[in-house]
Amino acid sequence: MEKNLGAEIYGIDRWGHEILSVLPNGDAGLIDVLNRDATPVSIPSILQDLRVRGITTPVLLRVNSFLQSSLVELNEGFKAAIRDYDYQGDYRGVFPVKVNQQAEVVRRIVETGGQYHYGLEVGSKPELLIALAQNLSREALLICNGVKDEEFIRLAIMSRKMGFNTIIVLESPKELDHVFKVAKDLNEKPALGVRIKLTHQIKGYWATSSGDRSSFGITVDNVVDVVDRLKAEGMEDCLVLQHSHLGSQIPDINDVRRTVNEACRFYTELKSLGLPLQYLDLGGGLGIDYTGEKQANENSINYGLAEYCEAIVETVKYAMDDAGVAHPNIVTESGRGVVALSSMLLFDILDVTLYDSKVEPEVREDDHHLIRDLLGITSYLSSKRLQESVNDAIYYRDEIRAYFRRGNLNIRAMARAESVFRYLVSKFKQYAAEIEIPPQLEEQLDGFADIYHGNFSLFQSLPDVWAIDQLHPVMPVQRLNEVPERRAVLSDITCDSDGKVDKFVLADGVSNTLPVHEITDEEDYYIGVFFVGAYQETLGDLHNLFGDTNVVTISLKENGDFDLLHEVEGDTIAEVLNAVEYEASACLAAFRQRADEAVSQKEMTISERRELIAAYKDSLAGYTYFES
Repeated sequence: MEKNLGAEIYGIDRWGHEILSVLPNGDAGLIDVLNRDATPVSIPSILQDLRVRGITTPVLLRVNSFLQSSLVELNEGFKAAIRDYDYQGDYRGVFPVKVNQQAEVVRRIVETGGQYHYGLEVGSKPELLIALAQNLSREALLICNGVKDEEFIRLAIMSRKMGFNTIIVLESPKELDHVFKVAKDLNEKPALGVRIKLTHQIKGYWATSSGDRSSFGITVDNVVDVVDRLKAEGMEDCLVLQHSHLGSQIPDINDVRRTVNEACRFYTELKSLGLPLQYLDLGGGLGIDYTGEKQANENSINYGLAEYCEAIVETVKYAMDDAGVAHPNIVTESGRGVVALSSMLLFDILDVTLYDSKVEPEVREDDHHLIRDLLGITSYLSSKRLQESVNDAIYYRDEIRAYFRRGNLNIRAMARAESVFRYLVSKFKQYAAEIEIPPQLEEQLDGFADIYHGNFSLFQSLPDVWAIDQLHPVMPVQRLNEVPERRAVLSDITCDSDGKVDKFVLADGVSNTLPVHEITDEEDYYIGVFFVGAYQETLGDLHNLFGDTNVVTISLKENGDFDLLHEVEGDTIAEVLNAVEYEASACLAAFRQRADEAVSQKEMTISERRELIAAYKDSLAGYTYFES
């Protein structure tokens, strides 16, 4: 088969951001975006190598060059726009730690971003402590957002003595009381920002993160009060930054322009009040095109990175020039745009539930008339009468089920009817693959899709898929040179009916089913879920007590190989038990006592007791996921 089936079916040339390819052997390959002449690295070969090292699926795979590339492209994008528009200020981006708080991610962002004086944004005391442990340059910003108590403010103010360029962003007028108190106690002036609510509301799923009904920020009347109070205390020179959050995952570039323009109006007005503002912080908003549609919708965006940078720089420049105000240093808090592409979840398929059968049933004389009617559909089944045949089959199947519920058919007759129906479904799918079918019929056939049971927890590793119907590209990472003959939905390892993925990004749009291959006993079958670097690691929960997966960070080598840079073992069962207030040692002690009672009652031998205790201890130390 042609090796481009992965692009033709799964659309990786549309959504793949040029980091994925299909290798001649059908494996999905990772492209080194920092060295595109290098040989792509096979994902299945990475998994095989990790397995030899004792690192099993499910595994979260981070690719260092993907993270580096996103960060470099963002900074270089603003650098180019500043040059092209003769902008007189600098770009000083910050990474919002909440988007991915993992130590390896934050460390590499700080390391790569050092050349650009790239900083961090924190929204809590724990995140502030993380930031204060990083080697940020003296010019890099440390933006403090969120609700802040006096301890938070004290740390932030004092950190400036260590060379951190820490700015406390006021989220409410009440925070000013705490700032005044701590500043007086320390006899130190802080660097302050003020978060102003914008009135323009973006479109898309995250619309409520913008506009004057957003959770954080100060309304314009309270902003004026804050300014007056600062002047009364002789601290107006502390206000160096205006923060105005544009929104999250903004799908439409015109929304970016409109919100930036409104933020500029506030900035120029505050400057007219004599405030020494230096920074215009435009918050988040840079989106990721998860589907490759390049459209302004919830899972896509209608702009590229260069256009985003140019839109901001151009809008700020013209607004400042019109007002006669010096160009401020532009700050953005791009999280998703920096880390989303860098990580992928890889897991194996444990089992399949098939809803069709290619085994043609024989006609029996003792068949119930409804079963004979069901079998009779084969006599007129054709492409032209496909919809009619599907309708008839569903009708007869439902009648047979009703007969069974009323006690008019026994279990063997019911089982035979289901076998006949599954055979018909296989014929329906065969005819449907040869013709173009209407949406209603396609939806009916989707209801007969297979279920591929994956070794992962949706709630732990892909919480946004469950909570907000976020689309992440999903595809097999092998056999991409073979036509996938089956369609399936993915079910996770939890015992929860919500633990499934049933929306997929394909070359021809979003589908309710994923094209997959027949599972064989000769090899493991792996699925990849891409662009999961933003939020998914920190939002996951312990549903069914499935913990964090194994995590590895790799660098791609020029010869098609890779280096393992960092490894974090997934949670053990003991660790997740401790997380929900069970002490593993206490559980083991209670189990031992029960086993001893069984030995005492002659219900178990001493050797059986030893074997059972060993199995219990092994499980406590083991992976929470399926282990081969």
